[in-house]
Amino acid sequence: MRDKKEVERKEPGGRQMILTSVALVLLALVSVTAATLAWFSIADHTKLQSMSMEITTGASMRFDLDAHGSFDQYVKTLSFEEIAARINQEKGFQVKNVPLEPVTTSDYSTFTLEHGKVVDSREGKYLEFTLHFMALEDMVVHLTSDNSPGENDGTKISSSNSGLPEAMRISFTADGRTVVYDPGMGAGGTSAGSGWVFGLPSAGGMSYNDSNALFSLKKDVDKEVLVHVWLEGTDERCTDNLIGADYSIQLRFIGTDENGRILDGE
Repeated sequence: MRDKKEVERKEPGGRQMILTSVALVLLALVSVTAATLAWFSIADHTKLQSMSMEITTGASMRFDLDAHGSFDQYVKTLSFEEIAARINQEKGFQVKNVPLEPVTTSDYSTFTLEHGKVVDSREGKYLEFTLHFMALEDMVVHLTSDNSPGENDGTKISSSNSGLPEAMRISFTADGRTVVYDPGMGAGGTSAGSGWVFGLPSAGGMSYNDSNALFSLKKDVDKEVLVHVWLEGTDERCTDNLIGADYSIQLRFIGTDENGRILDGE
């Protein structure tokens, strides 16, 4: 039989282990609950209201859905209808009839649902399409919240639900590098996974630097850019409160020199 004092010495330690285990279980439950609250099923509830992507920065940069041989074959504005038609052609679904669902990604190439199931871009749970850019001079391309003179065309995501824009993400991949726009982040940027995530200040507060630089263009050389649009399921604002919301996406690009000075043609 073990010595009574030995038993008495061991019992407090046993109780401590039990209490620690209980605490860990409770912590795990809280974590699971928090994660669950940040995800929801958006299918059949959220519809894409409209999406416009405009380059209103002067005559020196344009873009299109296809590559062309000369600058004058590109355009300054693409309507959402044109983008949606291309997605339908390449992915086989109607964007306006297939609501986005929350997904997440660490490499900005493979997207998964809450429990890790990989989803294909042809399922419509996120959007994937390609843009081609060309410029009349070498430049660095930035996303900007500033408006062109007399217009209200700066980058923004709008919704009748104030929480939805902050749960959206838009990524741009070119030259093996991915840059992600997070509307809820504010000015600045940070590394995340294999990409760079950044936010923008309010219109009128832009400064052009490496934080909001997307890619560079060489004069008269086409640049292919892969674009993804998704609802980030791990974002704390991606909850049931967003169900039924609509939204519109507006993007504006601007060209600068390597020092962040806006080019005269822009």
